[in-house]
Amino acid sequence: MTATLDLAKQLISIPSVTPEDLGCQKIIAERLEKIGFKIENLRFGEVDNLWARYGTQSPLFVFAGHTDVVPTGPVEQWRNDPFTPTISDDVMTARGTADMKSSIAAMVCACENFFADNNESKGSIAFLITSDEEGPAVDGTVKVVEHLSNNNEKIDWCLVGEPSSTERLGDVIKNGRRGSISGDLTVHGIQGHIAYPHLAKNPIHLFAGALQDLCDEVWDNGNDHFPPTSFQISNINGGTGASNVIPGDLNVQFNLRFSTEITDQQIQQRIESILDKRGLEYTLNWSLSGQPFLTADGKLVDAAKQAIRSVCGIDTELSTAGGTSDGRFIAPTGAQVVELGPVNESIHKIDENININDLEQLTEVYLDLLKRLLV
Repeated sequence: MTATLDLAKQLISIPSVTPEDLGCQKIIAERLEKIGFKIENLRFGEVDNLWARYGTQSPLFVFAGHTDVVPTGPVEQWRNDPFTPTISDDVMTARGTADMKSSIAAMVCACENFFADNNESKGSIAFLITSDEEGPAVDGTVKVVEHLSNNNEKIDWCLVGEPSSTERLGDVIKNGRRGSISGDLTVHGIQGHIAYPHLAKNPIHLFAGALQDLCDEVWDNGNDHFPPTSFQISNINGGTGASNVIPGDLNVQFNLRFSTEITDQQIQQRIESILDKRGLEYTLNWSLSGQPFLTADGKLVDAAKQAIRSVCGIDTELSTAGGTSDGRFIAPTGAQVVELGPVNESIHKIDENININDLEQLTEVYLDLLKRLLV
């Protein structure tokens, strides 16, 4: 059993469903403290966060990740207990294997190996670990970043250990993410008897034209780094449950993953304009969960590409696809941010898994990257 696999199994065995950490960060902190990291335990609200730093000099390289995992879903559908890492044919199955306790284990072991070979580094290394990534993400990384700003600690380079690979380790790294904005819309009508429609206003019928307009709208054409902005309905709910009642309200929840070709303010204005053009009476509440960001070619991206080529023997692809990550809180500080981690095919699924051979390779990729940036 390798050091990375051993640590990964330790962390994965802890049922730290968001926002619980349940001692994962203590294990990480103890390992890092032994090799000279200064530990800060930061608790905001009900969320545990860890900031661990080695050195005081610039530039500052940060490993970022999360110890919380999504719920298991129906336990009886798993091949084995979801928090008992089980290995069969070099594949380890358990919740958190790919997303993303294995990455954290590889990060820690990469640092242990780095300092075993290098007494000095040209800069500092830190860990930013939260237990609030899979949940609301309001008391986790975003709060730690505020804390760092208040203490004049500036991140130069950040590697987020999210599972970025698609078919094999290192084939894709994320050098940016789309923005995400959600709307909670209530279209107001007048409830009434379905036999007397002239005495009521059916909000479902009223919204039908606006729905088509929203689906037909071309928000932008994307660019070289981002696909076109996408509008998607996630939930529609109306009616009392009775077949003879016209509902008084219709609730519609929607989301747009947007590129750098459009702003969240422009999205809000255009959607409200479409609703107003249809003469709807409505209430609309907005929630912005992240702005789009892009890390262009530079020292961090170049080092990641070279590390993957050296260790994995492949040329990686840069991508901004996928959902949001905590990189959205770090990039606005001016840091270069990439996401580099295991294959993401099984994340959030029943029988989430990782090939254990990837663990040692991932550790070597992280170690190679540290050497390229800091030696």
